[in-house]
Amino acid sequence: MLLALFVGIIALFIAYWTSTNDCDRYTAVPANPMKAVVYCDYGVPNLKLQEIERPTPADDQLLVKVRAASVNPLDWHFIEGTPYVMRAMGVGLRKPKDTRLGVDFAGTVEAVGKNVTKFKPGDEVFGGRTGAFAEYVCVREARAVALKPARVTFEQAASVPIAGITALQGVRDKGKIQRGQKVLINGASGGVGTFAVQIAKSMGADVTGVCSTRNLDMVRSLGADHVIDYTKEDFTKSAQRYDVILDNVANHSLSECRRVLNPDGKYVLIGGGGVNESRWLGPGLTHALKAMFLSKFVSQKMGMMLAELNHNDLTFLGDLMQAGKVTPVIDRRYKLSEVPAAIAYLEQGHARGKVVITLE
Repeated sequence: MLLALFVGIIALFIAYWTSTNDCDRYTAVPANPMKAVVYCDYGVPNLKLQEIERPTPADDQLLVKVRAASVNPLDWHFIEGTPYVMRAMGVGLRKPKDTRLGVDFAGTVEAVGKNVTKFKPGDEVFGGRTGAFAEYVCVREARAVALKPARVTFEQAASVPIAGITALQGVRDKGKIQRGQKVLINGASGGVGTFAVQIAKSMGADVTGVCSTRNLDMVRSLGADHVIDYTKEDFTKSAQRYDVILDNVANHSLSECRRVLNPDGKYVLIGGGGVNESRWLGPGLTHALKAMFLSKFVSQKMGMMLAELNHNDLTFLGDLMQAGKVTPVIDRRYKLSEVPAAIAYLEQGHARGKVVITLE
């Protein structure tokens, strides 16, 4: 037993110190340059904007000239390499394996591979693809990319993919919200929360949004039927009961949330906690594991939400935006050279809606 433990520690030590990435390729002068944000070591101070080789679309890909991108908590988790369990799961023990950042993008199709049939040069699109903090990105036609609705800007469209799809799948697929049900959204003023309020309302739910004092009017303007100022009132001590709770913050215990959940209600954990909290497992994963265990012994369904980016849900959200039922909320705009500042702002946990990167 001790020998196995010793061997395991030695193997982990070797794996840590041999962990590396492909940053050496950035030392060569690119033949077809584009600007992109890269990072060779963990931490916001290690982000840098430099010229790298522009991608060439494969037969089933589109080359998109990025007009706007957006920042998500997912980005700073990768930048910081936290919770640390992520590193052991393949992100990179000592250095990040994938040195490109950003997922959400919106832009114009510049070129298409020979097998692409649904898109053509000049089309305005939005979607998700690793490496979106760049002037160009290649994405597969069959993956997470869709035509941009005409009535929204590139910035608005770029704010949708991760946050919008997370909200949609949390409300529709995990929460299975029905018309007339009472839904509480904890963290209603954030990226996912602002989408969740609007999507739940479009499905006919009675929506309660929980946010800070300064965001009450904004959450009301999104369609929330009721708002709770968490600085003055604890929703878990209310007499009101809910059919679904979407928790973006995880700042209450599961027993407290169960107290205001109907006997057959659903608790859906979207995320929670800052990058410097519970750096080994993270508050979201810890909370999720507790919810999965507890769900086996209670009548309420409790679990965590992991979104899957896909074309159909992007198109569905595009239709909602085109119909005026969902309008992305943008807090701040930064340039591509200001990505570190955008990440640092998001890291503070007080963004109202989305933080956007503009490339125009």
